Amino acid sequence: MQQRHYKTAVMVAHDLAATAAAVVLTFLFRFQGGMLDERLHALPLLLPPFLLVAGLVYARFRLYRTKWRFASLQDLAGIVRAASVLALALLVTDWVLVSADLYGFYFFGKIAILLYWVLQIFFLGGARLAFRYLKDTRSRQSSARSATVPTLLLGRGADIDVLIRAIEAGSVKKLAPRGILSPRADERGQFMRGVAVLGGFPDLERVVADLAARGEPVRRLVATPSALVPEASPDDLIARARRLGLPLARVAGLGEGAQGGTQGPELAPLEIEDLLLRPTVPIDRVRLEAFLTGRRVVVTGGGGSIGSEICLRAVAFGAAAVLVLDASEPALHGILTHPAILAADAAVTGVLADIRDRERTHQVIAAFRPDYVLHAAALKQVPYLERDWQEGIKTNVFGSINVAEAAVAARARALVMISTDKAIEPVSQLGVTKRFAEMVAQALDAEQSARTGHPTRLIAVRFGNVLGSAGSVVPVFKAQIARGGPVTVTDPEMVRYFMTVREACDLVLTAASHADGEARTGPDSARAAVYVLKMGQPVRIADLAARMIRLAGFEPGAEIEIAFTGARPGERLNEILFARDEPRVALAGIDGVMAARPVFADRTRLDAWVAALRDAVAAGDRAAAEAVFEAAVPHFRERHAPRTGRVPAVAMSPA
Repeated sequence: MQQRHYKTAVMVAHDLAATAAAVVLTFLFRFQGGMLDERLHALPLLLPPFLLVAGLVYARFRLYRTKWRFASLQDLAGIVRAASVLALALLVTDWVLVSADLYGFYFFGKIAILLYWVLQIFFLGGARLAFRYLKDTRSRQSSARSATVPTLLLGRGADIDVLIRAIEAGSVKKLAPRGILSPRADERGQFMRGVAVLGGFPDLERVVADLAARGEPVRRLVATPSALVPEASPDDLIARARRLGLPLARVAGLGEGAQGGTQGPELAPLEIEDLLLRPTVPIDRVRLEAFLTGRRVVVTGGGGSIGSEICLRAVAFGAAAVLVLDASEPALHGILTHPAILAADAAVTGVLADIRDRERTHQVIAAFRPDYVLHAAALKQVPYLERDWQEGIKTNVFGSINVAEAAVAARARALVMISTDKAIEPVSQLGVTKRFAEMVAQALDAEQSARTGHPTRLIAVRFGNVLGSAGSVVPVFKAQIARGGPVTVTDPEMVRYFMTVREACDLVLTAASHADGEARTGPDSARAAVYVLKMGQPVRIADLAARMIRLAGFEPGAEIEIAFTGARPGERLNEILFARDEPRVALAGIDGVMAARPVFADRTRLDAWVAALRDAVAAGDRAAAEAVFEAAVPHFRERHAPRTGRVPAVAMSPA
């Protein structure tokens, strides 16, 4: 802190000295003889108040909010505005205070004021730009000495500029850019920060061969986000890279990494998740930082693929303390020893606990005193839950009730329960247990809404198929491709909604921010109970399998077979995002997310159904348990009827 104040004082002293120099040089350049002597004589009276005004003007235009090392055109614009205000002040002073009626002649004159304006901009801006140039030169020399990996950069000019700056600044290390490939024809043949644009993506083989012939063999390819958009044909680019045997990394955008928004671009392995058939839904980082900064967060199932990423995102957005609750010791150890968690400013702790244990769950959550409880613990594999139906009820129903009631007892501000698109018109144990848990949460939320003070909000988010999460089709297909196939798809017409792990976790946090914000303070019509990401058109699983095979460098059918095995128990061809009787809620100011108001039974009936489920599980009576679900969720009765599935218009609605 003291060092920052010292640097600010040095900048202020420089700018005031530069202002004094600009005034003195203006007099020396503009006037001679007696006119000069008269003005220099008045200088001790004129200069101090003018420097005081100049200091206030510079502070008003925030000239000291940016380090000179990062001086930019925006900073130069601030200098121009500040110098213009000072020149205008001199002009007003000249015309009003020392006009012919008061002083007898104009003290400065228009030419002198214009000359002062030019000199002031030169002194203030020139020093900053010169300092930046020297620092950039040293950084480039340092990065050139440490650069060991000859690299081709892939993408459009704006992205490439950011990446090369990061390389020069040392935040992206070891890369030695040897050329650029751009998807834009008008950028070819140009230079970007001294690096030549050698062609487009179709020229990859030629460019690599040319560089090798010049003694600069390329050892790595780095793709910026603009190289991975559908219009750039990233599939073809990846196939070319694989044929050349060159590793291909992607550039994670500013703030996309686990540490939040303070670091610059970073490199990450290119995964299939980066090649969604739609643009990734952007996140409102400012909203989530304002929402989570200083908060205490519990994440159940925090060692799982979803829960662990939620922990990382909570830390990245400024949570003060995170409690990771998980029943798996290896999973808990994995997230607690994650490098981003170890380096986090937040206090991250973990506890071994099973959400089925009501007393333990209440004890742990009460002791932590959370602001928010994010409930990711669940059993979610459809085939296993169809067979081991009691376990699904114990975790997804009874465990969720334990967590919800513990959150209310601990006076948390909100609980977010992770649900699934399979909960709508459910045909599986996974779907019906999740829908039942939603109904219990909505009933508790309705009870809380009638209380005074700041009662707990209880909401749910429905996920589609989360690409790359444990048990999703992507890692299964990867493993099948790696061993040469076949890639197994249950039905050629099977379609699913897809989202990335990052999108899923940001949806959880966005939903919590809305539930504890607009939905709490707004009209009752804004009280959403279920949130869903706008995932675009559903994707045919067979198309995804074929695309993954091509991305691996093989030809579907010819080299790796796609085998259709038939739909499994509990599966249907299409998933649905909202029930037909769920009223929609408009989310003003939140792009990419849809929501609906609650539809649930009264608490008395829900308690009776829960008691009946406990009896059925204890007796091992599946028929009795399913009878309860059929009473609570009438659509569950239709699970054995022939279904072709439906994709309702609501799923694609832009609302």
